[in-house]
Amino acid sequence: MGEQSFVVRIYGVVQGVGFRYFTREQALRLKLRGHAYNLPDGSVEVWIAGPREQVQSMLSWLERGPRTAQVSRIEIMASDEFPPSGFHTN
Repeated sequence: MGEQSFVVRIYGVVQGVGFRYFTREQALRLKLRGHAYNLPDGSVEVWIAGPREQVQSMLSWLERGPRTAQVSRIEIMASDEFPPSGFHTN
């Protein structure tokens, strides 16, 4: 099946609500690697990589986010690069 890698920007009420923490927990549950970073404009950047099925599951989850967040929109960009092992937050 191969692996996929995406960089996702999430907009809405996504900072100060545990978004990165819950994103990391979900990514680890799915055995994905990457990062979740707060950006200065109030959005969150998530870079995820792993097996196609798990990545697609994570993309669906990111459209909603945790209960504490209010996701207004996401931008999904395919990436030719793959993050190193683990899942990190800033």
